[in-house]
Amino acid sequence: MMESHRCSVITVLLVLLVLEPAVSAQLSQNFYSKTCPNVESIVRSAVQKKFQQTFVTVPATLRLFFHDCFVRGCDASVLLATSNSNAEKDHPDNLSLAGDGFDTVIKAKAAVDSVPQCRNKVSCADILALATRDVVNLAGGAFYKVELGRRDGRISTKASVQHKLPSPNFNLDQLNNIFSSHGLSQTDMVALSGAHTLGFSHCSRFSKRIYNFSKGTRIDPTLNLQYALQLRQMCPLRVDPRIAINMDPTTPQTFDNAYFKNLKQGKGLFTSDQILFTDSRSKPTVDLFASNNVAFQNAFASAITKLGRVGVLTGNQGEIRKDCTAQN
Repeated sequence: MMESHRCSVITVLLVLLVLEPAVSAQLSQNFYSKTCPNVESIVRSAVQKKFQQTFVTVPATLRLFFHDCFVRGCDASVLLATSNSNAEKDHPDNLSLAGDGFDTVIKAKAAVDSVPQCRNKVSCADILALATRDVVNLAGGAFYKVELGRRDGRISTKASVQHKLPSPNFNLDQLNNIFSSHGLSQTDMVALSGAHTLGFSHCSRFSKRIYNFSKGTRIDPTLNLQYALQLRQMCPLRVDPRIAINMDPTTPQTFDNAYFKNLKQGKGLFTSDQILFTDSRSKPTVDLFASNNVAFQNAFASAITKLGRVGVLTGNQGEIRKDCTAQN
């Protein structure tokens, strides 16, 4: 009887092991060691060329990766285009994605496919993951190892974006909920928010904080008053709300921990930025990252590696697109 029970337990365990989606085991740092051994240097070279043309390459590529992973998982579905403008990238939340991010991936894919051994062997999803690491590093951030082996998705719809991306008005609970739904911790969320040390935003995304915060207060009291008045000068009410403002007013072209130092001074551009410092639950992490750039860089590398595992397609799932903007 005991032997029979033990056998049934072992059988159940084996079934669970088979059913367990071992994503991190399916992704590996040396995935292309035999099929395209120089893939990392090929992508990096293409990204460097693009970076030398325009710095926007950096925040645009980083943001593209984030938006891709948060919607359908890291499957490059954000790159797909449709004839009826009904793809992910056509959703209002994605319209502000800069074209330089898309162009970076397309150019890196062309460079990879120009090598006969590599042609049609490397997914657009992996190229985007590699390009993201490279732009972070080119801007002064840590160089981290990238797990590879993703396949490209075949589905991309506007509808799939709805409620999938964090809003500039989110509080800490809302931020934690949306990140934890992807297996990311509060520390991961705070570290990934540090990407706002690069890039820019449009006035319309934060104008309520500087003009009509509430009936009694015109300016959000968590916002540094001098900074708020500077923002008013840069974002006048009767001027195009699409004017771009640097997310980090101090070192906008360096991937450093200035974002967290700014939060301590009330200079977080979005409500969802400043809440990381004003909420006592996340404040200690902001304090740590503000005082220790190495701690931030390490936490960011860990968090973006975890982000890169979200909803990935591997093995026989999906495809390796010949053209990153279209299904095969």
